Amino acid sequence: MIRVWLPDPPEALGAPLPDGMIADVWTGGAPLPDSADEVEAIVLPFRVRPDLLEKVTRLPSLKFIQLRSAGAENVYPHVPDTVTLCNARGAHDPGTSEWVAGVIVAQTRNLPRFVKAQRVGIWDPAMSQTVAGKHVLIVGYGSIGAAVERRLAGWEVTVERVARRARPATADAPEAKGIDELDEALPRADVVVLLVPVTDETRGMVNAKFLAAMKDGALLVNAARGAIVDTDALLRELNSGRLKAALDVTDPEPLPDGHPLWQAPGLLLTPHVGGAVVGGRDRANAIVLAQLTRYAAGEPLHNIIGEQGY
Repeated sequence: MIRVWLPDPPEALGAPLPDGMIADVWTGGAPLPDSADEVEAIVLPFRVRPDLLEKVTRLPSLKFIQLRSAGAENVYPHVPDTVTLCNARGAHDPGTSEWVAGVIVAQTRNLPRFVKAQRVGIWDPAMSQTVAGKHVLIVGYGSIGAAVERRLAGWEVTVERVARRARPATADAPEAKGIDELDEALPRADVVVLLVPVTDETRGMVNAKFLAAMKDGALLVNAARGAIVDTDALLRELNSGRLKAALDVTDPEPLPDGHPLWQAPGLLLTPHVGGAVVGGRDRANAIVLAQLTRYAAGEPLHNIIGEQGY
């Protein structure tokens, strides 16, 4: 019998566990369930304390950890080589890609200005640009990047893609440039969308040099993680009026009272809600159940996170 820990009762998965698997519920706190010496697979709850992560990832029978999120930067450093870590790639594609498309429209058409005017009762007409004709650079072209491109289809934009490694167009996927070509691509972009995971290579990647390479009036959209962007460097560009931004994630996060990002000009800010949509948990649970079924059957797992990231 395979012992698994779930963050919710098994019925939340929407279908029975695979044959040969038995579950305990662990919501992420202490004490751990009595089956700590037996558990082979853990579906990790959100926001587990680092000290507990360090403890559970080294349980004697543990072989597999499944996340319900795409991001894994807070978990991966605690996972030993003997344990396979997988994320929920694909679960949050619709919500996050819709957020990206929405803030591109909002910032391009000056919607924050009009919301502010409505709040104080001022009729404040103004010209704005159109999304049509824009050059959109997607940095981190995975499943969410592809979902963003699908949502921009028909909007008369040019989409350029950057992935970890360059890859030619195939019948199933478009061409993507490698990250080593990013410096050349940035000056062409009217909109730069960040979707990269947090790794040693991407932490602080959007620094003063990166931002300086963006054209005047360009829009930076961060739907990845706050650690990707040098906050001070971004603030300098926003305060100068040269760039605009839309951030769903910040560094630090949550953003503390009095932080200068709250009042930064040209910034549309949301509190890490890109994937927070009705049905998102169901999509994640469907991926979890599929992964548990593969594990019980001895089949290869999907979405494995390793040294090269994810």
